[in-house]
Amino acid sequence: MAAPAEKVELPPEIEAQFQELMRGVEEVLPVHEFRKKLLDAHNKKIPLRVKAGFDPTAPDLHLGHTVLLQKLRQFQKFGHHVLFLIGDYTAMIGDPTGKSETRKVLSRAEVEANAKTYKEQVFKILDPQKTEIVFNSTWLNDLKLEDMLHLTSKYTVARMLERDDFSKRYAAGQPISLVEFMYPLMQGYDSVVLKSDIELGGTDQKFNLLVGRDLQVAYGQPPQCVMMTPLLVGLDGAKKMSKSLGNYIGIQEAPAEIYGKLMSISDELMLLYYDLLSDKSAGELEALKKAIADGSLHPKQAKADLAQEITARFTSAEIAVATAEEWNKVHNPKDRGIPQNMPEFRFSKGAQLVKVVKESGLAASNSEARRMIEQKAIYRVEEDGSEQVLTDFKMPVNEGFILRAGKRKFVKLVL
Repeated sequence: MAAPAEKVELPPEIEAQFQELMRGVEEVLPVHEFRKKLLDAHNKKIPLRVKAGFDPTAPDLHLGHTVLLQKLRQFQKFGHHVLFLIGDYTAMIGDPTGKSETRKVLSRAEVEANAKTYKEQVFKILDPQKTEIVFNSTWLNDLKLEDMLHLTSKYTVARMLERDDFSKRYAAGQPISLVEFMYPLMQGYDSVVLKSDIELGGTDQKFNLLVGRDLQVAYGQPPQCVMMTPLLVGLDGAKKMSKSLGNYIGIQEAPAEIYGKLMSISDELMLLYYDLLSDKSAGELEALKKAIADGSLHPKQAKADLAQEITARFTSAEIAVATAEEWNKVHNPKDRGIPQNMPEFRFSKGAQLVKVVKESGLAASNSEARRMIEQKAIYRVEEDGSEQVLTDFKMPVNEGFILRAGKRKFVKLVL
């Protein structure tokens, strides 16, 4: 059994950077090599090449994606070179990580459309002057059959079956296509081509990240260190943030939606979001948590500060302040008001309430609209801020009605 590696001592400045980069990180492998890479980069004045890959399988990014982007931004702050890899080629294969069945293949058109939106969204966080955007189709498109066979010779089926999702499917007699074995190899080959020093990914990507490290050694390169961040828990406080589960906050959503959704999370989840999403330093976060614990800072105020910080990141400081003021106005029982700017819905004269609730966007379907009315979640709001709950499905609505659904959604009805 090999002796544990000795801790690499760092100058105070680099030790402080190390501690900041480790904040909110689940695991770094191997951590002593990571410390050594930081030291070498400092001594040789050569920035580290820090890679993170994103497959454009959906058009919009949500806060779950930004956990890695925040970490990349920290590396940029300390002078390192960020490689934002858009996996336009691998997206057409589909990452089988954590999946229990063969993946659906995306078309080239779908991938290209999604990739375009990624490029537009990432610079809400990353510094465009310090970011190199790369597409893995640039090199993977050029691989010939002999190149692919050479790549597959670097890894064995036995090693592939060590991966948890593959081993479970194999044991259960479920199909695993050979192309799915290619995904981690291609992700690993990206690290070879880019000569990455560090690769970031979620904890569910551990196997793929380590394949990249192994392939670099096989191709005669120094192996990358892998840094894994936790998967961001969604608004439900239970499952990872996902658009398909509806527990997400999209970074291109309206400011009121971003702010309001963040104000709806639990106090416990708020602290996790601070660790993974806030720009506050490790010292500032420690002070914040202490203030909440000793009662000098109310959790609701801490949550409001976080909601304003995140809203400002994806809009502007001015919009975030106005959004916070509007939210407080609407949600303060002593001073409940009507938003100054709300969508208008043009309805047909004589339309019934349930139809208007659905067609105005307050509900996704007629059945949901009926359920909301049954649960007394639809209100008519008067100009003076007073409200009346509406319970009659067939009630005809009139021009000038202002409807409120839940706490955040308002619509004004016009003919």
